[in-house]
Amino acid sequence: MYKKLIVDSGRRMLNSGLTVETWGNISAIDRESGLVYLTPSAMSYDSICEDDIVAAKLDGTIAEGRRKPTIEFALHLGIYRARPEINAVVHTHPIHSLVFAVLREPIPAIIDEAAQILGGEVRCARYELPGTPELAAACVEALGKDAYACLLANHGAVSVGANMNAAFRAAKVLEMTAQIYAQARVMGKPCFLKQKDIDYMHDFAYHKYGQQ
Repeated sequence: MYKKLIVDSGRRMLNSGLTVETWGNISAIDRESGLVYLTPSAMSYDSICEDDIVAAKLDGTIAEGRRKPTIEFALHLGIYRARPEINAVVHTHPIHSLVFAVLREPIPAIIDEAAQILGGEVRCARYELPGTPELAAACVEALGKDAYACLLANHGAVSVGANMNAAFRAAKVLEMTAQIYAQARVMGKPCFLKQKDIDYMHDFAYHKYGQQ
């Protein structure tokens, strides 16, 4: 089940425009078994099969799989250890979000969708080399206790969720917000939402919206 989820999600990411080639990575955790299922390193998403998926324990021990896991192995495990409510992580390289990652600027919640799904400003983690424990720590710090996305300076973006659909939704809303914010800055001075309205919309989206 989890291996198929990762395979399907890899193709979903490739077809979403959120990354190119083999960049980015995806994982999901089975909280019951404690195993984290990850994409393999540097393999094309449209060719990965279930046998290529790697399963690891939260302490970093490889439990299943013959492939090398994504180089951002530590980043995924760090998020799951820090945020027990998170069950899926999507690391993307989207163009508009990357503009702000290169500027090393946060992306404010300037539209209702961002307030609802992201819950506030998306912070930019300090720059660290890819695949290092330092980058993993910087990402966990930028996500903090309640953010659903962060930027990685000069690198990409990370989105998280209670399930894979939620993580992808955060990734898509982040990229849409980045594009709108960038264009608004070119045309004029963006108007920002009040924090009380952001808090209300985020709570409404996660606890009251839709079929309960």
